[in-house]
Amino acid sequence: MNTYRKLHLGCGDRHIAGFFHIDLEPHEHVDHVGPVDNLDFIPDGSVDLIYASHVLEHFGRWEYMDVLREWHRVLRAGGVLRLSVPDFAACAKIYYERGLEDGLNGLIGLISGGQRNPLDQHRMIFDEELLSHALRNIGFTSTHRWDWRKTEHADVDDYSQAYLPHLDKQNGSLMSLNLEAVK
Repeated sequence: MNTYRKLHLGCGDRHIAGFFHIDLEPHEHVDHVGPVDNLDFIPDGSVDLIYASHVLEHFGRWEYMDVLREWHRVLRAGGVLRLSVPDFAACAKIYYERGLEDGLNGLIGLISGGQRNPLDQHRMIFDEELLSHALRNIGFTSTHRWDWRKTEHADVDDYSQAYLPHLDKQNGSLMSLNLEAVK
């Protein structure tokens, strides 16, 4: 049996049943404590699904492509990379319309990270065109947006469900770019 069939990378304190959890911090449910950009303990082409919510933006503009290549390496043909990153286009739209009215609780955190500790820093921005192009350049065959409500982890409230105003999932604006790529 493949222990690594479904990976939850950079899971933090979020647990998803049936996933293998990898994070730098040793939470109780974390199966492997270590970096998400070096999965050398996982064989090539052995993973069906990788889920990484608000992880990729923590790597710099000269690093994130190598991270995506590593994730591509462990996915099997037809495997899915399910990403969620702060949506810079959505941030720019809100900023243009309203400025920083939500201040530190809103746009600044999405763009810069919470900055509560050294790991909580954002080093890259993404929009759909940039991220889709990067994924295709690495070898993914297709990309499309995904709806958090239609996943097996919809009940896990994470940043894939980030809205402004905060927690207003009915009337707010989704601030996460949720993008799936197929190998």
